[in-house]
Amino acid sequence: MVVVVDPQNAGISGNMILGALIDLGVNQRELKHVIGHVISHFGNADINIKKINSYGIESVYVDVVENCEEKNKIISYRELIDRINSLDKDDLIKDDLIKKSKDIFKRIAISESKIHGKSLDSIHFHEVGAVDGIVDVFGSVYSYYGLGFNNEKVIGLPPALGGGTIDSSHGRIPIPAPATLDILKNVECFGGPLKKELTTPTGSAIYVELCNDFQSFQPIMEVENVGYGSGSKDLGFANVLRIIKGSSNLDFEKVDVIETNVDHLNGEFLGYLFEKLVESGASDVSITPTIMKKNRPGHIIKVISSTERTDNLVSVIYEETGTLGIRVSKQTHRGTIKRKVISISVDMGKYLNTSDVRNIRFKLGMMGDKIISKRREYEDIKKLAQDYELTLMKAEEIAENEFMGFLNK
Repeated sequence: MVVVVDPQNAGISGNMILGALIDLGVNQRELKHVIGHVISHFGNADINIKKINSYGIESVYVDVVENCEEKNKIISYRELIDRINSLDKDDLIKDDLIKKSKDIFKRIAISESKIHGKSLDSIHFHEVGAVDGIVDVFGSVYSYYGLGFNNEKVIGLPPALGGGTIDSSHGRIPIPAPATLDILKNVECFGGPLKKELTTPTGSAIYVELCNDFQSFQPIMEVENVGYGSGSKDLGFANVLRIIKGSSNLDFEKVDVIETNVDHLNGEFLGYLFEKLVESGASDVSITPTIMKKNRPGHIIKVISSTERTDNLVSVIYEETGTLGIRVSKQTHRGTIKRKVISISVDMGKYLNTSDVRNIRFKLGMMGDKIISKRREYEDIKKLAQDYELTLMKAEEIAENEFMGFLNK
């Protein structure tokens, strides 16, 4: 399964995430049990879950009405964690729920401490310490586990942040809030489309903690269900976050693309470089002829690398080529199909006067149970041709024939 969190339209807040997860079908009775137990340690509130229509889109809105005397009271980070640690566990309130919720609050606290130049012990929450913040975090995390998303790939699309300024307990601050920006470091996001706060620190922290990958666009997938969670503001357009649940036969991995242009290397050096890059762990290497400045012939060296091997491969290129500059495109997403290697036993007596049995390996590309590509291992048919004095074409024909027989069985 693939889960896509899409905050591109109206940003992301805690109650929008919770509303979208509820819309996807989490057990509301169990959810209210969890929320009720948790907020009893912080105050009291009525939780109203209702369907609303936001500019033509039916969505779930979670309204939290505090019943305590002192609303939006300040609570220290340490006190918040101590109260969470004191929660009684049961069949629904488990260690993973508590840990993940604490991780979200810690993420916010660390950002706040960096921005204000204070230690974690001196950080106090205003919004997050309120009951509605507790509901958003624990409710979203419980729903995440309740829907089984912890076992799936959860992809976050770029959130809309809003713009302008907002008055806070620290005075006027820009939108997005400094804490929001810090939490979203290394995550693609964009400003606008209007001068209001669309993405909050709490929403950002939940989003970053629950997603295990971030992409620019929705991947190839079969959509099974879509949940919509509504925010409270009237933006003049649909103030909704959507979470898409679906399936995909493709795997996605992050790779770096390394490139440089050279016009001073001959074929021998290029061949040696190719082998050296493959030996150093490159996922793929290509060398393409091109025309460079002053109409000189040259080559584009392109290397696909896993992120952890990029620095080493860049060093190899510098050392072996003497190039003065290398381009690295970081964390490009590459879609891959499932791969499988099989070995087929070939009775050579069917083709030659011999009793030999040889093995030929095939690399298969799979989408689910469907084979969409097959390639024989070149070294196997090469050796077959050499050992039996066959043409390579004949060895290829034998391999193809045996593979078709394997499929028919």
